Amino acid sequence: MWSMSSKRRLLVAVGAVLALTGAAACSSSSGGGSGSSGGAAHKKVRLITGVKSDPFYITMTCAAQTEAKAKGMDFQADGSAQWDVSVQRPLLDSVAASRPDGLLISPVDTSALTPSLRQIQSAGTKVALVDTTVSDSSVGITRISSDNEKGGRVAADALAKLMGEKGSAIVISVKPGVSTTDARIKGFTEEMAKYPKITMLKTLYDNDLPATAASQIQSTLAAHPDLGGVFAGNTNTGQGIATGLKQAGKEGKVKVAAFDAEPDEIASLKAGTLQVLVAQDPGAIGREAVDQLAAAFEGKSVQKSIGTNMVAITKANMNDPSVSKYFYKSGC
Repeated sequence: MWSMSSKRRLLVAVGAVLALTGAAACSSSSGGGSGSSGGAAHKKVRLITGVKSDPFYITMTCAAQTEAKAKGMDFQADGSAQWDVSVQRPLLDSVAASRPDGLLISPVDTSALTPSLRQIQSAGTKVALVDTTVSDSSVGITRISSDNEKGGRVAADALAKLMGEKGSAIVISVKPGVSTTDARIKGFTEEMAKYPKITMLKTLYDNDLPATAASQIQSTLAAHPDLGGVFAGNTNTGQGIATGLKQAGKEGKVKVAAFDAEPDEIASLKAGTLQVLVAQDPGAIGREAVDQLAAAFEGKSVQKSIGTNMVAITKANMNDPSVSKYFYKSGC
Protein backbone atom coordinates (compact mmCIF):
# COMPACT_ATOMS: atom_id res chain seq x y z
CA MET A 1 0.00 0.00 0.00
CA TRP A 2 1.16 3.53 -0.75
CA SER A 3 1.30 6.07 2.04
CA MET A 4 -0.84 9.22 1.78
CA SER A 5 2.29 11.33 1.36
CA SER A 6 3.42 9.16 -1.60
CA LYS A 7 0.03 9.55 -3.29
CA ARG A 8 0.09 13.29 -2.71
CA ARG A 9 3.55 13.63 -4.31
CA LEU A 10 2.37 11.62 -7.33
CA LEU A 11 -0.72 13.80 -7.80
CA VAL A 12 1.38 16.98 -7.62
CA ALA A 13 3.78 15.61 -10.24
CA VAL A 14 0.97 14.58 -12.59
CA GLY A 15 -0.67 17.99 -12.16
CA ALA A 16 2.54 19.74 -13.08
CA VAL A 17 2.93 17.67 -16.24
CA LEU A 18 -0.67 18.37 -17.28
CA ALA A 19 -0.25 22.08 -16.66
CA LEU A 20 2.89 22.19 -18.81
CA THR A 21 1.18 20.19 -21.57
CA GLY A 22 -1.83 22.53 -21.55
CA ALA A 23 0.40 25.60 -21.68
CA ALA A 24 2.25 24.18 -24.68
CA ALA A 25 -1.03 23.44 -26.46
CA CYS A 26 -2.27 26.98 -25.87
CA SER A 27 1.00 28.39 -27.10
CA SER A 28 0.90 26.37 -30.33
CA SER A 29 -2.71 27.30 -31.14
CA SER A 30 -2.40 31.02 -30.54
CA GLY A 31 1.07 31.71 -31.81
CA GLY A 32 2.22 34.57 -33.97
CA GLY A 33 0.65 33.41 -37.27
CA SER A 34 -2.32 35.06 -38.96
CA GLY A 35 -5.72 34.77 -37.26
CA SER A 36 -7.21 32.65 -40.04
CA SER A 37 -4.57 29.96 -39.59
CA GLY A 38 -5.20 29.75 -35.85
CA GLY A 39 -8.55 28.85 -34.32
CA ALA A 40 -10.44 28.71 -37.61
CA ALA A 41 -8.26 26.18 -39.44
CA HIS A 42 -9.66 22.63 -39.60
CA LYS A 43 -12.94 23.64 -37.95
CA LYS A 44 -15.91 21.67 -39.25
CA VAL A 45 -18.41 24.09 -40.75
CA ARG A 46 -21.69 23.18 -42.44
CA LEU A 47 -24.11 25.26 -44.52
CA ILE A 48 -27.82 24.52 -44.96
CA THR A 49 -29.48 26.77 -47.55
CA GLY A 50 -33.14 27.47 -48.23
CA VAL A 51 -33.52 25.87 -51.68
CA LYS A 52 -30.47 23.99 -52.94
CA SER A 53 -31.14 24.57 -56.65
CA ASP A 54 -31.82 28.31 -56.33
CA PRO A 55 -29.04 30.41 -57.95
CA PHE A 56 -29.27 32.84 -55.01
CA TYR A 57 -28.20 30.07 -52.67
CA ILE A 58 -25.78 28.61 -55.20
CA THR A 59 -24.04 32.00 -55.35
CA MET A 60 -23.99 32.17 -51.55
CA THR A 61 -22.63 28.62 -51.27
CA CYS A 62 -19.86 29.22 -53.82
CA ALA A 63 -18.64 32.32 -51.99
CA ALA A 64 -18.83 30.67 -48.55
CA GLN A 65 -16.97 27.63 -49.84
CA THR A 66 -14.18 29.75 -51.32
CA GLU A 67 -13.83 31.77 -48.11
CA ALA A 68 -13.85 28.67 -45.90
CA LYS A 69 -11.22 26.95 -48.06
CA ALA A 70 -8.98 30.01 -47.78
CA LYS A 71 -9.24 29.75 -44.00
CA GLY A 72 -8.50 26.03 -43.96
CA MET A 73 -11.94 25.00 -42.75
CA ASP A 74 -13.63 21.64 -43.33
CA PHE A 75 -16.67 22.94 -45.24
CA GLN A 76 -19.71 21.14 -46.66
CA ALA A 77 -23.05 22.49 -47.89
CA ASP A 78 -26.52 21.12 -48.47
CA GLY A 79 -29.97 22.61 -48.93
CA SER A 80 -33.67 21.92 -49.03
CA ALA A 81 -35.23 20.54 -52.18
CA GLN A 82 -38.09 22.96 -51.60
CA TRP A 83 -39.00 25.75 -49.22
CA ASP A 84 -40.61 23.65 -46.52
CA VAL A 85 -39.95 23.04 -42.83
CA SER A 86 -40.58 19.30 -43.18
CA VAL A 87 -37.83 19.15 -45.81
CA GLN A 88 -35.27 21.29 -44.00
CA ARG A 89 -35.71 19.78 -40.53
CA PRO A 90 -34.15 16.38 -41.41
CA LEU A 91 -31.12 18.19 -42.87
CA LEU A 92 -30.73 20.14 -39.64
CA ASP A 93 -31.12 16.99 -37.52
CA SER A 94 -28.46 15.21 -39.59
CA VAL A 95 -26.01 18.09 -39.25
CA ALA A 96 -26.71 18.36 -35.52
CA ALA A 97 -25.84 14.69 -35.09
CA SER A 98 -22.40 15.32 -36.64
CA ARG A 99 -21.72 18.06 -34.04
CA PRO A 100 -20.02 20.62 -36.31
CA ASP A 101 -18.06 23.55 -34.91
CA GLY A 102 -20.10 25.99 -36.95
CA LEU A 103 -23.40 26.07 -38.83
CA LEU A 104 -24.56 28.56 -41.43
CA ILE A 105 -28.29 28.19 -42.05
CA SER A 106 -31.11 29.93 -43.91
CA PRO A 107 -34.14 28.85 -41.84
CA VAL A 108 -37.28 28.46 -43.95
CA ASP A 109 -39.55 29.58 -41.11
CA THR A 110 -39.24 32.23 -38.40
CA SER A 111 -40.22 29.93 -35.53
CA ALA A 112 -40.75 26.26 -36.46
CA LEU A 113 -37.04 25.36 -36.45
CA THR A 114 -36.13 27.41 -33.38
CA PRO A 115 -36.15 24.49 -30.88
CA SER A 116 -33.77 22.50 -33.09
CA LEU A 117 -31.49 25.50 -33.54
CA ARG A 118 -31.44 26.16 -29.79
CA GLN A 119 -30.50 22.53 -29.21
CA ILE A 120 -27.59 22.48 -31.67
CA GLN A 121 -26.40 25.82 -30.30
CA SER A 122 -26.50 24.60 -26.69
CA ALA A 123 -24.44 21.56 -27.76
CA GLY A 124 -21.58 23.91 -28.68
CA THR A 125 -22.10 24.64 -32.37
CA LYS A 126 -21.75 28.30 -33.32
CA VAL A 127 -24.74 29.28 -35.47
CA ALA A 128 -24.80 32.01 -38.12
CA LEU A 129 -28.15 32.89 -39.69
CA VAL A 130 -27.78 33.77 -43.37
CA ASP A 131 -30.42 35.47 -45.52
CA THR A 132 -33.39 34.41 -43.37
CA THR A 133 -33.70 34.57 -39.59
CA VAL A 134 -35.81 33.35 -36.68
CA SER A 135 -37.77 35.47 -34.22
CA ASP A 136 -35.85 34.25 -31.15
CA SER A 137 -32.97 36.71 -30.78
CA SER A 138 -30.96 34.22 -28.67
CA VAL A 139 -30.40 32.02 -31.72
CA GLY A 140 -27.27 32.79 -33.73
CA ILE A 141 -24.03 34.58 -32.97
CA THR A 142 -24.54 36.66 -36.11
CA ARG A 143 -27.32 37.41 -38.60
CA ILE A 144 -26.38 38.42 -42.13
CA SER A 145 -28.97 39.51 -44.65
CA SER A 146 -30.03 42.21 -47.05
CA ASP A 147 -32.16 45.09 -45.80
CA ASN A 148 -35.24 43.46 -47.25
CA GLU A 149 -37.66 46.09 -46.02
CA LYS A 150 -35.64 48.76 -47.81
CA GLY A 151 -35.60 46.57 -50.91
CA GLY A 152 -39.39 46.45 -50.83
CA ARG A 153 -39.53 50.23 -50.71
CA VAL A 154 -37.11 50.51 -53.65
CA ALA A 155 -39.32 48.14 -55.63
CA ALA A 156 -42.47 50.12 -54.77
CA ASP A 157 -41.04 53.45 -55.90
CA ALA A 158 -39.73 51.98 -59.15
CA LEU A 159 -43.00 50.20 -59.90
CA ALA A 160 -45.15 53.23 -59.09
CA LYS A 161 -43.10 55.31 -61.52
CA LEU A 162 -43.50 52.70 -64.27
CA MET A 163 -47.27 52.59 -63.62
CA GLY A 164 -47.63 56.34 -63.96
CA GLU A 165 -48.66 56.33 -60.30
CA LYS A 166 -52.16 54.97 -61.05
CA GLY A 167 -54.05 51.70 -61.44
CA SER A 168 -54.11 48.48 -59.39
CA ALA A 169 -51.09 46.63 -58.08
CA ILE A 170 -50.60 43.30 -56.36
CA VAL A 171 -47.97 41.45 -54.37
CA ILE A 172 -47.45 37.75 -55.01
CA SER A 173 -45.01 36.01 -52.67
CA VAL A 174 -43.97 32.68 -51.17
CA LYS A 175 -45.87 32.19 -47.92
CA PRO A 176 -46.38 34.07 -44.64
CA GLY A 177 -43.80 33.50 -41.93
CA VAL A 178 -40.61 33.86 -44.01
CA SER A 179 -38.53 36.67 -42.51
CA THR A 180 -37.08 38.03 -45.76
CA THR A 181 -40.22 38.08 -47.89
CA ASP A 182 -42.35 39.31 -44.97
CA ALA A 183 -39.98 42.30 -44.68
CA ARG A 184 -40.10 42.95 -48.43
CA ILE A 185 -43.90 42.98 -48.43
CA LYS A 186 -43.94 45.30 -45.42
CA GLY A 187 -41.60 47.79 -47.08
CA PHE A 188 -43.43 47.58 -50.39
CA THR A 189 -46.96 48.07 -49.04
CA GLU A 190 -45.92 50.89 -46.71
CA GLU A 191 -44.18 52.72 -49.55
CA MET A 192 -47.08 52.17 -51.95
CA ALA A 193 -49.37 53.95 -49.47
CA LYS A 194 -47.62 57.15 -50.58
CA TYR A 195 -49.28 56.80 -54.00
CA PRO A 196 -53.01 57.45 -53.44
CA LYS A 197 -54.05 56.70 -57.04
CA ILE A 198 -52.66 53.18 -56.86
CA THR A 199 -55.00 50.56 -55.38
CA MET A 200 -53.28 47.67 -53.64
CA LEU A 201 -55.03 44.32 -54.06
CA LYS A 202 -54.89 41.51 -51.51
CA THR A 203 -51.50 39.79 -51.31
CA LEU A 204 -51.40 36.29 -52.78
CA TYR A 205 -49.09 33.42 -51.85
CA ASP A 206 -47.88 30.75 -54.28
CA ASN A 207 -45.95 28.45 -51.92
CA ASP A 208 -42.83 29.12 -54.01
CA LEU A 209 -44.35 27.40 -57.06
CA PRO A 210 -43.95 29.26 -60.38
CA ALA A 211 -46.96 27.49 -61.92
CA THR A 212 -49.15 28.73 -59.08
CA ALA A 213 -47.89 32.30 -59.52
CA ALA A 214 -48.65 32.09 -63.27
CA SER A 215 -52.20 30.98 -62.55
CA GLN A 216 -52.67 33.64 -59.88
CA ILE A 217 -51.60 36.51 -62.12
CA GLN A 218 -53.93 35.34 -64.88
CA SER A 219 -56.86 35.16 -62.45
CA THR A 220 -55.99 38.63 -61.14
CA LEU A 221 -55.91 40.03 -64.68
CA ALA A 222 -59.37 38.62 -65.36
CA ALA A 223 -60.80 40.16 -62.17
CA HIS A 224 -58.94 43.48 -62.40
CA PRO A 225 -58.45 44.66 -66.00
CA ASP A 226 -56.77 47.84 -64.71
CA LEU A 227 -53.91 45.86 -63.17
CA GLY A 228 -50.81 47.89 -63.85
CA GLY A 229 -48.12 46.47 -61.62
CA VAL A 230 -46.96 43.37 -59.80
CA PHE A 231 -44.36 42.90 -57.11
CA ALA A 232 -42.82 39.40 -57.00
CA GLY A 233 -41.52 38.50 -53.57
CA ASN A 234 -38.80 36.15 -54.79
CA THR A 235 -37.25 34.46 -57.82
CA ASN A 236 -39.64 31.56 -58.40
CA THR A 237 -42.58 33.90 -58.06
CA GLY A 238 -41.03 36.31 -60.56
CA GLN A 239 -40.55 33.48 -63.05
CA GLY A 240 -44.17 32.38 -62.64
CA ILE A 241 -45.51 35.90 -63.08
CA ALA A 242 -43.43 36.38 -66.23
CA THR A 243 -44.83 33.13 -67.65
CA GLY A 244 -48.41 34.04 -66.75
CA LEU A 245 -48.19 37.49 -68.30
CA LYS A 246 -46.68 36.07 -71.48
CA GLN A 247 -49.46 33.51 -71.78
CA ALA A 248 -52.03 36.27 -71.24
CA GLY A 249 -50.43 38.52 -73.85
CA LYS A 250 -49.73 41.18 -71.21
CA GLU A 251 -45.94 41.10 -70.95
CA GLY A 252 -44.58 44.63 -70.91
CA LYS A 253 -48.07 46.07 -70.45
CA VAL A 254 -48.29 45.03 -66.82
CA LYS A 255 -45.11 46.24 -65.12
CA VAL A 256 -43.25 43.82 -62.87
CA ALA A 257 -40.72 44.48 -60.12
CA ALA A 258 -39.06 41.34 -58.79
CA PHE A 259 -36.45 40.46 -56.21
CA ASP A 260 -33.15 38.82 -57.13
CA ALA A 261 -31.08 38.58 -60.31
CA GLU A 262 -31.04 34.95 -61.30
CA PRO A 263 -30.26 33.85 -64.88
CA ASP A 264 -33.92 33.40 -65.87
CA GLU A 265 -34.80 36.80 -64.43
CA ILE A 266 -31.95 38.49 -66.29
CA ALA A 267 -33.25 36.89 -69.50
CA SER A 268 -36.76 38.17 -68.70
CA LEU A 269 -35.36 41.65 -68.08
CA LYS A 270 -33.66 41.60 -71.47
CA ALA A 271 -36.88 40.40 -73.10
CA GLY A 272 -38.93 43.12 -71.42
CA THR A 273 -41.14 40.76 -69.39
CA LEU A 274 -39.67 42.06 -66.11
CA GLN A 275 -38.87 45.73 -65.76
CA VAL A 276 -37.01 46.01 -62.44
CA LEU A 277 -34.88 43.53 -60.50
CA VAL A 278 -33.86 44.32 -56.93
CA ALA A 279 -30.64 42.31 -56.67
CA GLN A 280 -29.16 41.20 -53.39
CA ASP A 281 -25.54 40.21 -52.78
CA PRO A 282 -25.68 36.54 -51.74
CA GLY A 283 -21.95 36.13 -52.28
CA ALA A 284 -21.23 38.77 -49.65
CA ILE A 285 -23.67 37.08 -47.26
CA GLY A 286 -21.78 33.79 -47.58
CA ARG A 287 -18.34 35.36 -47.20
CA GLU A 288 -19.33 37.48 -44.21
CA ALA A 289 -20.89 34.50 -42.44
CA VAL A 290 -17.70 32.45 -42.75
CA ASP A 291 -15.65 35.43 -41.59
CA GLN A 292 -17.84 35.90 -38.50
CA LEU A 293 -17.59 32.22 -37.57
CA ALA A 294 -13.81 32.43 -38.00
CA ALA A 295 -13.74 35.44 -35.67
CA ALA A 296 -15.74 33.49 -33.08
CA PHE A 297 -13.41 30.49 -33.34
CA GLU A 298 -10.43 32.79 -32.81
CA GLY A 299 -11.95 34.51 -29.79
CA LYS A 300 -12.38 37.81 -31.63
CA SER A 301 -15.40 40.09 -31.58
CA VAL A 302 -18.35 39.09 -33.76
CA GLN A 303 -20.82 41.44 -35.45
CA LYS A 304 -24.31 40.56 -34.29
CA SER A 305 -26.00 41.90 -37.41
CA ILE A 306 -24.68 42.69 -40.89
CA GLY A 307 -26.60 44.14 -43.82
CA THR A 308 -25.33 43.63 -47.37
CA ASN A 309 -25.74 45.80 -50.46
CA MET A 310 -28.61 45.75 -52.94
CA VAL A 311 -28.94 47.33 -56.37
CA ALA A 312 -31.85 48.06 -58.70
CA ILE A 313 -31.23 46.55 -62.13
CA THR A 314 -33.04 47.73 -65.25
CA LYS A 315 -32.60 47.10 -68.95
CA ALA A 316 -30.84 50.47 -69.17
CA ASN A 317 -28.10 49.73 -66.62
CA MET A 318 -27.73 45.95 -66.74
CA ASN A 319 -24.56 46.03 -68.90
CA ASP A 320 -22.70 48.29 -66.48
CA PRO A 321 -19.97 46.17 -64.79
CA SER A 322 -20.76 47.77 -61.43
CA VAL A 323 -24.29 46.39 -61.80
CA SER A 324 -23.73 43.12 -63.67
CA LYS A 325 -21.44 41.86 -60.88
CA TYR A 326 -24.63 41.34 -58.87
CA PHE A 327 -26.00 38.76 -61.32
CA TYR A 328 -26.42 35.40 -59.58
CA LYS A 329 -24.62 32.19 -60.61
CA SER A 330 -26.06 28.84 -61.61
CA GLY A 331 -22.89 27.01 -60.55
CA CYS A 332 -19.50 27.55 -58.92
